[in-house]
Amino acid sequence: MSVRARLSSTVPLLLAVGLVITSCAAGDAESVESQEGGTLVYASGDAEPTCLDPHVGGNYPQALVSTQYLEPLVGRDATGQIQPWLAAEWSVSEDGLAWDFVLQQDLTFTDGTPFDAAAVKANIEHLQDPDTGSSTGYLAVQKVVEVEVVADDVVRLHLSEPDSALLESLSQQWTAMQSPAGMARGQEENCLAPIGTGPFVVDEWVVQDHIRFVRNDDYRTPAPAAQHDGVAHLDAIEWRFIPDAATRQAALTSGEVHVIDNPQPDAIAAAQSSDEIDHIDAPRPGSVNRLELNAGHAPFDDPLVREAFIRAADPEPGIETLYLGTVTRSYSPLASTEATAVSVPELFVTDVDRAEGLLDDAGWTGRDDDGVRTKDGERLTVRFPVSTNQSVAAEQSLFEQIQANAAAVGFEVVLDPTDLSTWYATLAADEYEVVSAPYTKVGPDVLRILYHSDGIVPAPSGYFANHAQLSDPALDALLDEASATIDEQQRAALYDEAQRIVLESYAILPLYDQQNHFLTRGVTDVAVLGTVATPSFIDARLVG
Repeated sequence: MSVRARLSSTVPLLLAVGLVITSCAAGDAESVESQEGGTLVYASGDAEPTCLDPHVGGNYPQALVSTQYLEPLVGRDATGQIQPWLAAEWSVSEDGLAWDFVLQQDLTFTDGTPFDAAAVKANIEHLQDPDTGSSTGYLAVQKVVEVEVVADDVVRLHLSEPDSALLESLSQQWTAMQSPAGMARGQEENCLAPIGTGPFVVDEWVVQDHIRFVRNDDYRTPAPAAQHDGVAHLDAIEWRFIPDAATRQAALTSGEVHVIDNPQPDAIAAAQSSDEIDHIDAPRPGSVNRLELNAGHAPFDDPLVREAFIRAADPEPGIETLYLGTVTRSYSPLASTEATAVSVPELFVTDVDRAEGLLDDAGWTGRDDDGVRTKDGERLTVRFPVSTNQSVAAEQSLFEQIQANAAAVGFEVVLDPTDLSTWYATLAADEYEVVSAPYTKVGPDVLRILYHSDGIVPAPSGYFANHAQLSDPALDALLDEASATIDEQQRAALYDEAQRIVLESYAILPLYDQQNHFLTRGVTDVAVLGTVATPSFIDARLVG
């Protein structure tokens, strides 16, 4: 499959958004020579996407790959400030119900289709079309009721109600812009090679092996965090899928690959003292890695049982020993990268005696021969499906420790390691009581996605985000008000109160920031975007 269409336009340099990491093969960038051209080899431990169009579904592996060929309307810098990208500027009406975006002029997609207001309209409508099967992108533009083409370079989004998170949502890869002509080919063909404005073009996809991206020789946007105005230095990127962490690490150490993601903690620790391998720590925005307890049915519909589990879980020792100091324990629903994150450590103090008493009070007073508590003949069993594509080995070991700690007070925790598609199906069938479900979204509005009762209703893709199945009218009201509040101080106060309700519900056990680590060897100037922390290679050069 060859997809090598050209872009023929010039636009001014946009504000840089992101963090640039310089890495090289021998520690000191001045001691090695970088080169023009060549093929960078990337090895991913994330699940291989089933579709390269991030509008379809909307998971993190899609964001990783689509950063190379699709670009959104706006970006975000390391301080959280929204910056121009495909949109040069924007304004909002006094009532917050109309947003005007002035687009960069004279841009085309790599198939020659103009990037204009009509293209933006086609993209928003594609996200909202139930047949697309979008989840993340669908939720991001849920309040858009009409897209008006004001002029070729001006598009107006009409909202059903104010949306203070709209710019944050439009900075994500799941709302990135694609060629309308490309989307019109139909989902099957577009999934194989979406057409964007990015620095690279999808050249081929050999399923269960690799994707090859080739340079867009007429690229002019340029990418966020770009240190130069022009095309990428690399000729191509070979994006391999290597599920086993040890195999990825061996390939990096041998020089077979230049960048890996999802390294094990010991590999990260070793890189920090290495002269040949560099480490990029880029935690994802939005929510933390956490356990969510399903409050929608027994036994965790009882808040006493939820608190008992939280008090018995005791993740701290496991985090310290398994992660070798590469992560920091969280006590907040929001990532440390979010300025509005609220941390309440006292709610999560381990207290086995209190856990035992709470279970007694909840009526789980019997014990069977296995030491599992019983009530009315039912065992205190909780099912815990684990996505092996999303949880590295250290995290899976942590879950086993939590399983043992909870067993000490009478819980039977049934861990079920499974592939990503089976994991999704298990959640959709509501066949779980505990789950670790990472969700990446720019900004604190992720709280609305994860904990508003509306989030129990599946998106068109079938995915629902409120896995804790919290349904609290007071919480809903706060999240609705925060979503409609433009004033930053007022918005932060509302999110503060909302987070405290979530934490005090004992429906989640915060663990640590969503881990996003990259190890590099033989390459310099790898950048990580300030939006959803995906790597960009616009400035990257091979060295040696």
